[in-house]
Parts: sequence; C-alpha cells; structure tokens
Amino acid sequence: MKIKTQFIVFLLLVFSLTLSNCASHKPGQTPGSVEEAEAVLAKQAKKNSKEAKKAQKAAYKHYWSLQSKEARKSIKQNKKRNKRMAKARKG
Repeated sequence: MKIKTQFIVFLLLVFSLTLSNCASHKPGQTPGSVEEAEAVLAKQAKKNSKEAKKAQKAAYKHYWSLQSKEARKSIKQNKKRNKRMAKARKG
C-alpha cells in the first residue's frame, strides 16, 4: 500500500473513534439534580414493568394456545376442585 492510502485509512480510523467518543458525552444526557435522576429512574422502572407485564401476558396467551381443548377443560376443572378443597380445609 502506498503511504498516502495508509495515511487516509489512519485518518478515517481516528475520525471514527473520535465521533464514537463524542457521542457518549452529549450534554443533557445525565440529569443535573437528584430529583431529576429519581424521576428518570422512576420512568425507566415504569417502562420496564410495563414491558415485563406485556411479555408475561404474551407468554400466558402462547401457553394456552398450545394446549388442546380437553387439556384446557381439565386444567380449569382441577383448578376449581383444588379451590373448593382449600376452602373446605380452611372453614
């Protein structure tokens, strides 16, 4: 390779590294006060909770879609029976 080509490749490499480093230090990315930080954390927790509930609901629906009609009926009856038995044991 010619020196000019190597120099251009080196400049591109340095330029790309510089851009990636600058992107991580944008102003306004970190909260300035404790209250803002708590608000951001609360917002993230709420978002994660919502995503987890949505994933759990999808998994539940997928599980029941895999069961046959007879299996669903049997599971439902067993659940009812166990509930009645637990109630009888308590009272």
